[in-house]
Amino acid sequence: MRLPLFRRACAAASLILAAISVAGCQRADRGETKVVVIGDPPTIVDPSNGPLTEPQSVLLANVAQGLVRFDASGQIVPGLAERWNVTDDGLSYIFRLQTAEWPDGRRITAQQVARLLRRQVTARSKNSLKDTLGAIEEIVPMTDRVIEISLKAPRPHLLQLLAQPEFAIVRETVGTGPFQIAEDSKPNALNLVRTTSNEDEETTAREEVTLSGRPAAAAVQAFLKGDTDLVVGGTFGDLPYTRADEMPKNALRFDPAAGLFGLVPARASGPAADPEIRRLLSQAIDRQAIIDALNVPGLLPRATLLEPGLDGLADPAVPQWMATPIDQRRADLASRAAKMFGRLDKPVIRIELPNSPGAKILLSRLASDWGALGITVEAAAPGRAADFRLLDAVAPSISPAWYLRSFRCGEVPVCDPEADKLLEGARVATVAAQRNALLAQAGQRMDEEQLFISLTAPIRWSLVSDRVQGFATNRFALHTLTSLGERLGRERGE
Repeated sequence: MRLPLFRRACAAASLILAAISVAGCQRADRGETKVVVIGDPPTIVDPSNGPLTEPQSVLLANVAQGLVRFDASGQIVPGLAERWNVTDDGLSYIFRLQTAEWPDGRRITAQQVARLLRRQVTARSKNSLKDTLGAIEEIVPMTDRVIEISLKAPRPHLLQLLAQPEFAIVRETVGTGPFQIAEDSKPNALNLVRTTSNEDEETTAREEVTLSGRPAAAAVQAFLKGDTDLVVGGTFGDLPYTRADEMPKNALRFDPAAGLFGLVPARASGPAADPEIRRLLSQAIDRQAIIDALNVPGLLPRATLLEPGLDGLADPAVPQWMATPIDQRRADLASRAAKMFGRLDKPVIRIELPNSPGAKILLSRLASDWGALGITVEAAAPGRAADFRLLDAVAPSISPAWYLRSFRCGEVPVCDPEADKLLEGARVATVAAQRNALLAQAGQRMDEEQLFISLTAPIRWSLVSDRVQGFATNRFALHTLTSLGERLGRERGE
C-alpha cells in the first residue's frame, strides 16, 4: 500500500532528521594504545612525599594534570586551567579553572586546587622540585574558579614548572585528568580512558590507553614482539637493550633532553674533595669516546655545569683544554698526576652508579681514561663510601637557576659558599639582567671549583611503533599519552 504524498514526505523528513541526529552525536573510538614505561607498575602518589619514579611521573602527568600541562612537543597547553594572565610586572599569575569534576562527580574548586598546590611547597614537603618555586609568595583562591599565584620576584619559567608531574593536582590518590583510570583496571595494567569532543560538541572521541611498567629488557622484548605500541622512560643505563638486530627502523627515538649528566663528589673527604684532583680527572676524560660507546646520534661532549641555550645567559665558555685532543693532553696530565701524588699510591676512585649495562660502559670508559694516569676506578660496593656519584637529571625548565641550585651547600657535600651567596642574591633580584648576571657568576665559580664533572646531556629514549602517530620528542622528555593515534599536524589544527 502506497503512502499519501504528505505522509511519504513526513517519513522522509523523519529519516533525514534521524540521520542528522546520529551524525551530530557520532562517536569515534580510536582504539586502544598499549604503553609500557620502564620501571615498576605505575601508581598515583602525592609528590609532597618525595621524588617520583619514572612510572609515577608518567601516570601523574596523564591522570592528574596540573594547572597547565605539556603537549607532545613540550609546549605549554591548558590543563586544569582553561586560561591564564600574567601581570605586566611578572609578579602575579592568574588562572581561571575549567569547569571540571573529580571522578566521584564533585566539582573541582579553586579553594581545593590552591590548598593542594600549597601542600607541595610547604616547609614539610619533600617534593623534589619544591625549591624551584621558592619565589612564590602566595597561592590564593580569588573565586571558586580563579586562583592567583603571586611571586616575590618575576619568574618567566613558572608555567614550565607548573606543568611538571611534581605539581600535578592530586587529592587522596585521585587525579583531575585528562585521563581517568577505569574501574576494571588491574594493578599491573591500568586502563586509562579519555573522552573528548570537538568545538561544536557534535562529535566525541574516546581514547583508551593501557599503561604498565616493566623492566627495561622485558619492555624492549614486548615491543619487538608487537605486544606494546610505545615504550617510554629509557635512560643511558638501559639503552644497550635497544641494540637488537630486529629493531624496526626509526623505532628508537631520542629526546633532545636538557639537564645534567656527570659526576658529583659524594663525600667531603677523600680524593674527590680536592679541587685540584677534580680538575685533573675532568680533563682526563674522553667525553667523545663515552658518547661513541653509547652510540647516541647528535649528542655532544660538555665540560661545563651550564649548557648552551639557557634563558637569559650567554653560552658558557668552553674550557681552553677542550680544544686540545685527548691523546695530546694525556702526557701532561700524567705528569701532573705524578707530581700531585708523588711516591704515594695513587688513589682508588669509587663511583656510585646504577646496576645497568649502560653504567658498565661508562665505568669502563672512566677506568680507561683515569687508568692512563695510574688511578684505579671501581664501582662503589653496596654499603661502601663512594667518592663520586652519577647525577643524571632532566631540567624542568630553561632557567639556569635549577642547574646551579643543585650544588648549593646543604644539597651536596662539597660546595662553594661564595657561589651560594650569588644564588641567594639572584633569587631575590627583581631585575632580570641583575639576576642573570649573578647566576652567570655563580656558574663560573662552580666550574672553577669543579663542583660537577659534566660529561654530556642526559640521555632519554623511547620506542615508537608505526601505529603511534601523535608522539614527539622534546627537551623535557615528558610524553603525554593523549592523541597518540592522531597525526601531530591534525592535533595542532594544521
